[in-house]
Amino acid sequence: MDRTGQIAVIFMSQRTGEDEAGYANAAVAMDRLAAAQPGYCGVDSARGADGFGITVSWWADEASALAWRSHPEHDAIRARGRAEWYARYEVAVAEVGRNYGWVANGKI
Repeated sequence: MDRTGQIAVIFMSQRTGEDEAGYANAAVAMDRLAAAQPGYCGVDSARGADGFGITVSWWADEASALAWRSHPEHDAIRARGRAEWYARYEVAVAEVGRNYGWVANGKI
């Protein structure tokens, strides 16, 4: 997939381990809500056993990424995350200048 020109919002976080069910429900709701936003291009996420995770959401342009950042439901979940689910987090935003990939034997 060519992501050249897309905006990558890179969310790196350390979970507290509190309220796993609430966190999981909120994550599903935010994935669905983000996917319905104009300019949404996808999401990739991984979390280690130690609670450290990286989520990259992909956006068509800066305006779309900023609109998601300002969405009222996203804002409410972000506040809950600060209060309950995260010990810390960091966000980096970047425009993709180029990308490439490789797949072994055409299998994913």
